[in-house]
Amino acid sequence: MVTEITTTGWILAYLGAFLLGISKSGLKGIGIMIVTIMALVFGGKPSTGVLMPMLLVGDVFAVSYYRRYLEKKYLYKLLPWMLIGVLLGVYTGNSISEDLFKKGMAVIIAISVAIMFWWDRQKGMAIPSHPVFAGTMGLSAGFATMIGNLAGAFSNLYFLAMRLPKNNFIGTTAWLLFLTNLCKLPFHIWVWETVTKDTLTVNLYLLPALVIGLFTGVQLVSRIKEMNFRKIILILTALGALLIFLR
Repeated sequence: MVTEITTTGWILAYLGAFLLGISKSGLKGIGIMIVTIMALVFGGKPSTGVLMPMLLVGDVFAVSYYRRYLEKKYLYKLLPWMLIGVLLGVYTGNSISEDLFKKGMAVIIAISVAIMFWWDRQKGMAIPSHPVFAGTMGLSAGFATMIGNLAGAFSNLYFLAMRLPKNNFIGTTAWLLFLTNLCKLPFHIWVWETVTKDTLTVNLYLLPALVIGLFTGVQLVSRIKEMNFRKIILILTALGALLIFLR
């Protein structure tokens, strides 16, 4: 695999790894850009295997750096549903149309973001607490992450709806994605066979860009004011939905 990647491909892959580091450090919403870049270089389904180990490296960094900010109650509400969504993704991933999946996800995410923007303008509006909300977001996130590493949009929307402060948002999301990605790894190795010795070799080449991205992301997040963080995540998530639709 390494010898088959062109110079342009390596440049794009390094860019994707760098952006992944920034995303894992807390600047959520750019996940679709990373998925798009990696898919261009490695192909749709194979790229999920290339990303898997790097996602876990980023997750370990994030849960370590933001370990003080975990909100366990929200993690417990969302994680079981996400794991069910992952299982659904494993067994339907080969039969669902990729184009239909992506466009459907884009529409759902865009509508959800629009609702969130409207919701933010309604002062004093209650935080959604019905189990159906957590279940819907969790199932969608789990299914989306197994098919195309697109869990971020749905988990972002859920934790924004819970009105978590910036660091709590990042810390809780980090643990959620870390545990979900750990559960996904065996399926990528033994069911889909997308994580191989070749993809791990590629990961070693891309590791420096990922590490630089992680520390760059920490610096960027520290400079974003609490009041602006929520708007930035919503805007990036909306742009991600647009990119999914146009891919």
